[in-house]
Amino acid sequence: MPAPASLAEQIADGLRREIEAGQFQPGDKLPSENELTRIHSVSRTVVREAIAGLRADGLVEARKGAGVFVLDLSARPARPFDDLATARISSVIELLELRTACEIEAAALAAARRSPAQLESILDAHRAVGDCLQADQPTRDADFAFHLAIAEATQNRRFPEFLQLIRGGIISRGDLQGAQPGARPKDYNQSLQQEHGAIVDAIMEADAEAARDRMRQHLRGSLERYKLLLRHRQSSAEA
Repeated sequence: MPAPASLAEQIADGLRREIEAGQFQPGDKLPSENELTRIHSVSRTVVREAIAGLRADGLVEARKGAGVFVLDLSARPARPFDDLATARISSVIELLELRTACEIEAAALAAARRSPAQLESILDAHRAVGDCLQADQPTRDADFAFHLAIAEATQNRRFPEFLQLIRGGIISRGDLQGAQPGARPKDYNQSLQQEHGAIVDAIMEADAEAARDRMRQHLRGSLERYKLLLRHRQSSAEA
């Protein structure tokens, strides 16, 4: 069973269904941030994350000072990563290989360029992952926020834009194994926070080379775990 959707994902999914059902026509303005906050009883941060997801999907565009407007879906061209099949381990391996190439350098740039406020955001995101693990809750959203905070600290907006583009394909190992929410393999629990902590330490020390190496170890470790899982499934299917 996949991990339950976050509040932001639930709001985004609801708006997406309304757009695809024609309740919002191309050119229509979505309810304001204040309205969505009131309707769903959530914070502005949650609403902004939901809208960011719709923008990443090419469903809406934000016009400065005017609001968020629905785009013409029939005119939307096929986009990269639209065909991500996260139920297939091979697709996740493909994506992890790409993330490794991108995020290793993002960690180095973050170590060299991060502002004090961005460092605080990275630390907050790191603590949030730890809180999820302690509470035996899914880490998908917190883990994504951690990597996104590092991407934003590169001072290069293309890094966070890339992560937002592939967000739908970033899932936890427990999800692929069909685990119940919060039920992760023990080695995942033991390594995740330790690997994240090593990355945070390097960024705090402004050590770009160490940040690069530790992000490489983190993502390659995940890649090897997925490959092992894929080989296990293949062996089971052949048995």
